[in-house]
Amino acid sequence: MLKLYLFAYNSLQAFGWTISLFRILTSFTATNSVNAAYASAGDLICLLQTCAFLEVVHGAIGIVPSGVLFPLMQWSGRTHFLLAIIRQIHEVQEVPAVFITFFAWSLTEVIRYSHYALNIFGGCPSWLTYLRYTTFIVLYPMGLAPGEMWLMYQALRFIKEKNLYGDFFANLPFSYYDFVMVVLFIYPFLWLNLYLHLFKQRRSKLGKHHKKKN
Repeated sequence: MLKLYLFAYNSLQAFGWTISLFRILTSFTATNSVNAAYASAGDLICLLQTCAFLEVVHGAIGIVPSGVLFPLMQWSGRTHFLLAIIRQIHEVQEVPAVFITFFAWSLTEVIRYSHYALNIFGGCPSWLTYLRYTTFIVLYPMGLAPGEMWLMYQALRFIKEKNLYGDFFANLPFSYYDFVMVVLFIYPFLWLNLYLHLFKQRRSKLGKHHKKKN
């Protein structure tokens, strides 16, 4: 029963991210512009990313071996980026950084969730395992620097002008603008921790496949 649940969850996520990737690329080819990425797939990506909190729960209760820390880091970073910044600041929804981020995320997640779903019953082809633990080398930095960080930097002006979340931060010694500035400063260090963790996984997983072939 647990395997069926995990297979269903990962399959639905893979399907959802496939649709988002299709929408992003269709919009790009139809308009010859990267400006409509959020309009074409933003709501779906917000939904998929919000639902991904289940992966933090999965790690917390021990039904998957991922633990809590790394899933929580990724989920909180992405969800803040999506719901607190892009969704609330219409002025940044059409910048190229959104297209870059959404493309990198979508392609990554199509591969990742497909790998998870097929691996539950031991039917994952070796080429998909290789893609799962190789494509992140390019896609993760792509999503980070010209994607998430560049967009957050572009959003700073509007955060300050609008005094975004001013009521919430009114009784705190810092503003949301200050918070995002700190996030931008520490983001590369947190990201590097996750990136190196993925390389560790890559050595472990691809090493096992290599041994099986021999």
